[in-house]
Amino acid sequence: MSTHTGSAPGLARVVVIGSAGLAEGFRLVGAEVHADADVGALDRVLEELARSGDAALVLLESSLARAGSPWLDRLRNEGGRIVITELPPLPSPEAYAPAVDEVVRAVLGAEALKAG
Repeated sequence: MSTHTGSAPGLARVVVIGSAGLAEGFRLVGAEVHADADVGALDRVLEELARSGDAALVLLESSLARAGSPWLDRLRNEGGRIVITELPPLPSPEAYAPAVDEVVRAVLGAEALKAG
């Protein structure tokens, strides 16, 4: 299910792609929601964003953020007007570890993220 509310000229779109339970809260604050999307739907949304020229903040549930999407990889590598970030899964947020943690460990060592 998708809801595109559009955005006023000069404003970034806020796009949420994830499970219905997670996405519904964002719909209440006016975000464009793509609930229960699969990788194919994710690619279609990201391709549309890339082609539209709109600035956007894309909030992705972590399972989709790691699902192997060609458009996701492309936009992450380009940087710029489309910012993509992950949301922890609704049923188990405590199990969430952002992908950037792996990069930090690789650069700064295993001890870098330990609570101290």
